Amino acid sequence: MNNLLKLAKENIKNAYVPYSHFRVSAVLKLKNGETIKGINVENASYGLSNCAERSALFAAYSQGIRKEDIESILVYTDKDYFVSPCGACRQVMNELMEPDAKVYFANSKDEIKELLNKDLLPYGFSKEDL
Repeated sequence: MNNLLKLAKENIKNAYVPYSHFRVSAVLKLKNGETIKGINVENASYGLSNCAERSALFAAYSQGIRKEDIESILVYTDKDYFVSPCGACRQVMNELMEPDAKVYFANSKDEIKELLNKDLLPYGFSKEDL
């Protein structure tokens, strides 16, 4: 866990946040031990911004990685409190990660909270609803 937190802390400097100044870093841990990083990227047209969680997941899928390959995701902010993924990220995580994948929230005080992906979006929309 400490390695994921260290990677997330190093990666947060890459966040592009000229408007909110609210930096977020996410690190996926794959079952084979590899990691994939993501950061939030803002845009003057706010709706075109992308969160760190989705950046990491989209990067993983772009490399051919799929939900069964993902062990966990750590979401880090340099705030002294926990920040949870937004609704859009929860929906994407619901589809692109296994229900029992671990989701860690980490803050600047090196505190870590652990949940399961399935607990973030009860009754989430899925392909079975189509």
